[in-house]
Amino acid sequence: MGDSGTMSQRSLTWIGTLAVLLGVGLGFLIEMVDGAGAPPIDVAAAQLASGVRDAAGWATPPARALNVVGGGIVGVAVVPLAVTLALAARRRWWAAATFLLASAASALVVQALKWLFDRDRPLDMLVTSDAGSFPSGHTANAATLAMLAWLAWRRWWVATIGVAWVLAMAASRLVLSVHWFTDVVAGALIGAGVAALVVAAMTALRRRSPAKRGT
Repeated sequence: MGDSGTMSQRSLTWIGTLAVLLGVGLGFLIEMVDGAGAPPIDVAAAQLASGVRDAAGWATPPARALNVVGGGIVGVAVVPLAVTLALAARRRWWAAATFLLASAASALVVQALKWLFDRDRPLDMLVTSDAGSFPSGHTANAATLAMLAWLAWRRWWVATIGVAWVLAMAASRLVLSVHWFTDVVAGALIGAGVAALVVAAMTALRRRSPAKRGT
């Protein structure tokens, strides 16, 4: 998302391949959850999260904080708009458009799948949440941001921080019992996959644009 006009064809091919692989992974998850009851891995993960919550009371407050910043009006609107405006203020028009489009597309895919599957959430939720457990919107938001940051800078420390952010958000959803394990994995795949596709599409579009101004 840095200077998308200088992204090589090899990079575009790699990004497209990554998006396809993430989509295949999402397909496997959909097969797992598209049935009666929770898969064994979801039950096991829920029991593990419950044990962690009971044994480590300190885990709940950070999880509640991530619940606020990672979703709802903050995660879906405030953060994307703030980053978009910051990029636009620096005249990085393509980067701003890419970030806003990726954030919006990820949120739309999440809401569409929530409506389509209407999966029941765990019964012992510690916070209120909207209907539809699959997939996790909070985790998708985190993965979208992490993937866009990595594609922009391509540094190991960016990847490390991004992965840590996604894992922390996913773990918080399990600790708060608002999602199943497969929900958060699906959210991560959606966020990363949509971000990769949007970056590839915007890069291709910019290359065809007669006026390549800004980044």
